[in-house]
Amino acid sequence: MKRDYNVSTTADKIHKKKIFSQVSKVVLLLLLLIIFAIYFILYVVYNESNFTISVDKDMLKSSIFLTEDGSKKNKTRDLSANAAEYMDNISVKWISEDVDTEANGSHNGDNYFAYSFYLVHNGEQTINYWYEIDVDDTIRDLDKAIRVMIYHNGVKTIYAKANEKTKKAEEGTKKFYSKDIAVLEERKNFSPGDKDHFTIVVWIEGDDPDCNNELLGGGIKMHMDITEERIVRN
Repeated sequence: MKRDYNVSTTADKIHKKKIFSQVSKVVLLLLLLIIFAIYFILYVVYNESNFTISVDKDMLKSSIFLTEDGSKKNKTRDLSANAAEYMDNISVKWISEDVDTEANGSHNGDNYFAYSFYLVHNGEQTINYWYEIDVDDTIRDLDKAIRVMIYHNGVKTIYAKANEKTKKAEEGTKKFYSKDIAVLEERKNFSPGDKDHFTIVVWIEGDDPDCNNELLGGGIKMHMDITEERIVRN
């Protein structure tokens, strides 16, 4: 009887171990699938999704359009720029001095994103418009050290998130408009025949006090919208 009891107990333990092993394999497989799904989503969002620029429908009605080369032949409502695959922290001093004029479309450099395009007015009425760059998402608070430099008709402005401690603008920059809006600016008196030139440059500023090892592995996704201002005419 004692021997039978021991055999039964051993068999029961083996059975439980088999069940535990099977359950563990299923749980591990589910975890791997979840990790793969998260990785896939992040890959799509941060590597395949490009920086986009769009104009609203009302601007199209006013015959205002986007183009990489400034010609009417290639006019469009949306533009898509090639995202920078990898960016290490650099200094603004390392960015090409002629980045605003060196090329049309995507012309990314070492560790920075750069894109140039035109907004063309082919309509009949003078308008005002707003251009806005939104922060869609950020990983590991990378936006703390991000710089967004805009050349608008040759005039350069650098935007950055406020200093984490002082809450003031970083040296040589204009503060982000809000938590989710990096840039919000108005362009007045955009007249028929006008052609505005933009160059957008984005990089991680190594001289930013908030640029530290905690940002390693971070990422950021942004886009730009251009919207016609509603003008009440008497």
